[in-house]
Amino acid sequence: MKKIVSISVGSSARDHSTRRAFLGEECEISRRGTDGDFDKAVELYKELDGKVDAFGAGGVEFFFQVEDKRYYFRDVKRFRDAVKISKFGDGNGVKGILEKRAFAALEKYLNEKEGRTLRGLPALHTSVVDRYSMGKAMVEAGLDVIFGDFMFALGLPIPIRTLGQARTLATLLLPAIVQMPFSWLYPLGSEQDKPPQPKWEKYYKHAQVLAGDFLFIRQYMPDDLSGKIIVTNTTTARNVEELRERNLHILVTVTPRLEGRSFGTNVMEATLLALMDKPQSEATKADFEDLINRIPLEPNIEVLN
Repeated sequence: MKKIVSISVGSSARDHSTRRAFLGEECEISRRGTDGDFDKAVELYKELDGKVDAFGAGGVEFFFQVEDKRYYFRDVKRFRDAVKISKFGDGNGVKGILEKRAFAALEKYLNEKEGRTLRGLPALHTSVVDRYSMGKAMVEAGLDVIFGDFMFALGLPIPIRTLGQARTLATLLLPAIVQMPFSWLYPLGSEQDKPPQPKWEKYYKHAQVLAGDFLFIRQYMPDDLSGKIIVTNTTTARNVEELRERNLHILVTVTPRLEGRSFGTNVMEATLLALMDKPQSEATKADFEDLINRIPLEPNIEVLN
């Protein structure tokens, strides 16, 4: 049996474990939150290193990637340094592949079930420098996208309207941002469990498609999401009910739902690494694509209202 553990600096209230067979290989997948405690996460990595086949880094990323440039987080480097034996993924290896598949699947669904297309629909992507590959997939799908990096990360009412502007922003700001404590940039621990505090309502109301990290979307979402579509990553059963109560039309997660929960891309990357019969240093994008297609790892499309 392959053992995959995602150690997250997020809330332990979101912990979950499941078993699932992929390509005939039984996998035990679990998530362990440290409630924002980076030191505890480091201890867990060291304690379990070599005892599990692969780790997922939850609630953090090793780096932001914007086109071909990578910006590595200083705060997260000690996680990578703590793991010497087990394979280790943060989701960056599979994000772009899974996000593109999610928008393709959503387009097909809308064409076949609702007689419409994503092309031309107004959309809000919470942070494109965080998920540049998702922003690119949205533009390629024909969505009319506003990128909310200034709003959701910096609290400034400045929309970004093109990928070119996003690349300029990344070049100017990311070299400094990745040196900051990760907790300044992203809700960790109990911050993830707080009720939504509606904000940027003009942009939520305008968008028919909301996309990005779920905690960013949830943090400021309004009480009424009628007719809207969310494309995101990790959602728990509780999150789904919360969205259903707000009259969300369709929820799309880029990873499949396992026992009521969609795991993050870090978990999926770790699982794929565990299934590969080769060292992580030899894993390629083609290897990931091959496994994703063979399993297959499909996005989850769920009509809530």
